[in-house]
Amino acid sequence: MLLSQIYKGVENQTASSVSPERKAIRYRPCFKNPTLIGSLLLALTAPLAAQPQFLPEQPALSGGVWPDNSTQLCFVADETLKYLAKGPAYDAAAIHGGQLPGAKVPLSRVVDTLNYLCQISREDTASGRPSRLSNPQFIQQHFEFVRWKPDLAAAAKVSQNKPLVQNIPKDKLLLTKYYVRIAEGSAEKTKQQNQALYGLPFDEQHLSLEQADALGKKITRFQLGKQDIVKGALEQKPLRAPALIWLSRDDLEGALLQGTAVVPQGEGYRYYNVHRSNGIAYDRLLKPEQQQRYWYFKQVQSVLGYGKDADYKIPIAPEVTVAGDIVNLGLGKLILLATTEGGKIHYRLTILADTGGAFANNQFQLDWLSGYYRDWDHYYQANKHRNDYSTAWFLLKK
Repeated sequence: MLLSQIYKGVENQTASSVSPERKAIRYRPCFKNPTLIGSLLLALTAPLAAQPQFLPEQPALSGGVWPDNSTQLCFVADETLKYLAKGPAYDAAAIHGGQLPGAKVPLSRVVDTLNYLCQISREDTASGRPSRLSNPQFIQQHFEFVRWKPDLAAAAKVSQNKPLVQNIPKDKLLLTKYYVRIAEGSAEKTKQQNQALYGLPFDEQHLSLEQADALGKKITRFQLGKQDIVKGALEQKPLRAPALIWLSRDDLEGALLQGTAVVPQGEGYRYYNVHRSNGIAYDRLLKPEQQQRYWYFKQVQSVLGYGKDADYKIPIAPEVTVAGDIVNLGLGKLILLATTEGGKIHYRLTILADTGGAFANNQFQLDWLSGYYRDWDHYYQANKHRNDYSTAWFLLKK
């Protein structure tokens, strides 16, 4: 995204859940190579010595606010289970029960926990009763708790000029936040929405990624840079790629950098996610709007989180998704966060279903997907009352 598109609390910088560009700049702009994201980033990042603490605990959860997000939680749990079902042979870096002492459990327990979440959510919905997943007594009775205390030694190494990192309490995690910017879209080209979000060019729609890449500049995708496209190269007939939706130039730049476009439709949204790029590297010496790198998109069912392959990532939802160190902690862990919001403790069940470059060997921080907002001010007004640090527990079905 544009640096104004998706934000997180540490430095008010970009941080999204799906884009290669964004994932590389959770802390600061750095690498723009998508191969550093997903499987290669995780596979090449071997677990290093760390000093977090993961201790069994039976906390007192009396009082506080328990928002009911059980439907969204089950949605993310279901989608994460589909990814986990591919097995370690598909993605050994992410599909495991954890690599760190105290946080390592059999993968089957992670799977059982996510299945149990959806079982309870569906039973409660069918019976019309309040969700038991927002009942602290039920949570305490049916789940084991593992308290997660931060790796302050690792935090200290990256804390220069980062007050929030410098001030992490010894018993809480840094909880940064990110959001997806809402774009205004049009089915037709207009004076304001004059840039198309293009789908995969027609000449490779029947080809796998490997087959298409092998053709190189024989196919449309590798023949054009972004500057040609924004000047209308793909509007010339015969058309070479479908226009999925028309956006303003500002929203197009946001979609290209974020990797996602979220467009209102009726009472909901339409979602578009990056599909394949033109293979031109991101140039850190140029401004976003000056880049030649370009992404073609596809329509998807939601914002997307982790996935080692560009063609298959986990659909995620706001308020129930966190990004973190999947390579060390394991994909799909259920995490209970206790955060002060407006002077009251709020307890939120979340699923570790996303990651990013800033989370390599980072066990002092999580990044919470807070929602969809039109701009920074909209995001700030909705989140300014939320504290930057949270008590965190891993939860496992008993």
